[in-house]
Amino acid sequence: MRRSLIALMLACLAALPPAASAQQPDGYAVLIVSRDRLELASLCDVGVYLQDELAARLMPGQEAAFNLPPGALSIRVDSISGPGPCKPGMLRPSPQRIDLRAGEIRHYDLALGVGGYYLQAGNR
Repeated sequence: MRRSLIALMLACLAALPPAASAQQPDGYAVLIVSRDRLELASLCDVGVYLQDELAARLMPGQEAAFNLPPGALSIRVDSISGPGPCKPGMLRPSPQRIDLRAGEIRHYDLALGVGGYYLQAGNR
């Protein structure tokens, strides 16, 4: 009986589809967001939102690095604290979409335009 139970379990395992990880590219991508540019003359803290969730808070001179699975990523940056002009606006800025590949290191700098903060490709 014990052998038949083991044989049944092995048959069930063999019938399962391959693991999802076998279908995904191996490895991770690294995303780096920097706030070290002098052109961004704001004392406001800036929030980095990945998939619409706060992932980092950047003060002047800081950067954040994220190990992420490869694939499409929605990223948004916005003021998150401070008095007066540092308060987030009523409307959320539109997210930027990027596609990460396994093993890739992608670097972005924060920039400020008429529509608010945005990411621009870093020169590193």
